[in-house]
Amino acid sequence: MARRPEVFVRPLSMEDGRKLARISRTARNPVKLRRAIVVLMSGQGQTVRDITSLMQVSDSYVRDVIHAFNERGFDALDPKWSGERPKTIGEQIRERICLIARTSPADWGITAFATWSLAKLREHLLDRGTVAAISRETLRRILRAGGVSWQTTTTWKASTDPDFLTKMHRILDLYDHPPEDGRVICVDEFGPLNLMPRKGKAWRLQAKPLRLRATYNRYDGVMHMLAALDLATGKILYRIRSRKRHGEFLDLLTALRARWPDEKLYLVMDNFSPHRHPDVRTWAAGNQVELVFLPTYGSWLNWIEAEVAALRYFALNGTDHRSHTEQNAAIAAYIRWRNTRATPKTGFATDSPIRTWTHYPADVA
Repeated sequence: MARRPEVFVRPLSMEDGRKLARISRTARNPVKLRRAIVVLMSGQGQTVRDITSLMQVSDSYVRDVIHAFNERGFDALDPKWSGERPKTIGEQIRERICLIARTSPADWGITAFATWSLAKLREHLLDRGTVAAISRETLRRILRAGGVSWQTTTTWKASTDPDFLTKMHRILDLYDHPPEDGRVICVDEFGPLNLMPRKGKAWRLQAKPLRLRATYNRYDGVMHMLAALDLATGKILYRIRSRKRHGEFLDLLTALRARWPDEKLYLVMDNFSPHRHPDVRTWAAGNQVELVFLPTYGSWLNWIEAEVAALRYFALNGTDHRSHTEQNAAIAAYIRWRNTRATPKTGFATDSPIRTWTHYPADVA
């Protein structure tokens, strides 16, 4: 049998040689390291047989690496490149699989279940003849490559406010351009504050979660937190009361008015009935306070919502306080810690699509 013709890498420049030598010294991936050594040896004039003898690899492997480097350059050294067999499932079929996975089984006439599992999706694809054969692992990889992941269902309450955009832009303008004659303050209620074990997250040894007691009877009633976030300083002011009627709300507003007696206050708040009470409106009109109401079902526009979520996560989740005094002390300690590190609040949702809305997308998901 005639001897196969020798295969050599294309002529290497000085820079190519230095780069290959550097890769052969520093590459951590064994695949990239082995391919770089093959190319470097071939560039030094060693034959395929010499390389296979030293590297303990097959002739075909050395020839494939050399041919790939000649065609693709240094990209051929990437571990992702390989000479595996071509994909048996084409791109169009892969896109269709991802499309089916994103739909409901009911869309395909299946009423026995409301969501796909890998096994059920595989069975459906085989029954419809979408693919001739496919494993669950291959299906998982196709979905992952297509950006389809297993996610928890979420909800979206669309606003019914006909003036949604007007109110939203008014609030965003207050956030972006604080008035020179006063300060913007976001107000909200947090509660009810029960005495109960609260689930949370903590670093623990594997398979040894922190366990909390179960409760059946709670005889100590509930408390309510009324809070205000000053955007100019980023600090939170609050009151904890047993009720959250318009009287308690007015007490908070009176405290805010006394804290900044010479400035007009712009209070951003939701449409909770005590906020709209006639006594509150009358007091605000006579005390240089403007009540800026959020759109209906638009509480996510209230900047204080994120602060309340952080308070719940860091101060209450994972706790089991036995008295309101103890729980209130924990809240107070968190607020003090947070206020000592507070900075002015700027840049609300700067990259959010709400900044470009020209109409309210009621079907947002």
